Amino acid sequence: MGEASVFGTAGLRPGRRRSVTRPAILRHVRRHLGLLAGMLVTAIALGIAYRYLFNTLEERTPLYYACSALHATGMAVAGWTVQMAFAALPRSRFGPALRRLPLIAEFALKAVAMTAVLTIVTLGLQFALYPKTSNEWYAQDLPRIVTLAFVVSLLFGAIFEFRRLVGGRVLGSFLLGTYHRPRLEQRIVMFLDLAGSTGLAEQLGEVRLHDLITRFFFDIDAPIADHDGEVHAYVGDQVIVSWPLRADAARNARWLHCFFAAQDRVDALAPSYLQEFGTVPQFRAGAHAGSVVVSECGDARRQIAYFGDTMNVAARLCEYCKTTGEALVASAELLRNTAVPPGLAAGDATDILPRGRQSPIAVHAIRREKTQPVLIAAGAAA
Repeated sequence: MGEASVFGTAGLRPGRRRSVTRPAILRHVRRHLGLLAGMLVTAIALGIAYRYLFNTLEERTPLYYACSALHATGMAVAGWTVQMAFAALPRSRFGPALRRLPLIAEFALKAVAMTAVLTIVTLGLQFALYPKTSNEWYAQDLPRIVTLAFVVSLLFGAIFEFRRLVGGRVLGSFLLGTYHRPRLEQRIVMFLDLAGSTGLAEQLGEVRLHDLITRFFFDIDAPIADHDGEVHAYVGDQVIVSWPLRADAARNARWLHCFFAAQDRVDALAPSYLQEFGTVPQFRAGAHAGSVVVSECGDARRQIAYFGDTMNVAARLCEYCKTTGEALVASAELLRNTAVPPGLAAGDATDILPRGRQSPIAVHAIRREKTQPVLIAAGAAA
């Protein structure tokens, strides 16, 4: 496919690639602000209840209740900070060791660490808020506080792990019954899979290939989350990611940023892959947008499933990449709703007839624009 003009670049500065990334820690914090809000509400309620149940009538005044709420707020923020630190650990140098731990051991380690931090924060706040009664508090209330901190650590640790296992959006949908009845939604769907997995199985063996796929999914998880992608499912060597289809074409470009950020991430880790597996994973993706039926299904194991022509077309576009050798193919329908950023170009339209459809669809390959050597030299000189 020949190179064509870029779709939907109005409002973007030509000749430069717009950066949509933020510091990783800020993106991580933003994704978990809902958890912080829940912890604050719960902690303040527990602080007020503790004051009512375990303190004398003289200490049940608005001022003391406010101090209890402030005390609880400090503990909630401390607990949330510990959870954020543990959530960031898998991407640190301690990540491989942590991932090798059984879930129960990881859970216990987090609970003990959070209990220790909550106890230290509680002691500091006690001295700051109640300097005159701290000595009596040590003997009477400290054991209860440590026990309560441990119980709260277990509770929030369990909620956090469950949320991580099933996904925050899925958990919220189950609790609220959002998809108890089928709903029609407009979504962007991207099927992304590992290229050459059959040859890799012969080269590495099935167990080592599984290790490679697991590592690959882990490494591209951050780019997916950073660009607000929702992992719908992992199927073999394939991951299905989706986004809501918005009226804002710039926001709809998150799937593009996600794919190329994942590509950059794997390229950056190429030496590590070569050292561990002797190869660097290559991947491809097909993307489409349209109506998707979303509904709960199953009983013994309930899940939220996606149905419809949009899912089928996205899967066929991923297969189409195999025959063309392209890394990323998207439907013209999706590109009409996407502001493709500078630095990326869409190839000429090609009509294909996906398996199972009676009418063809127009598709485009998406590639990075090639930088001219003279520009590279100029940039190096600058």
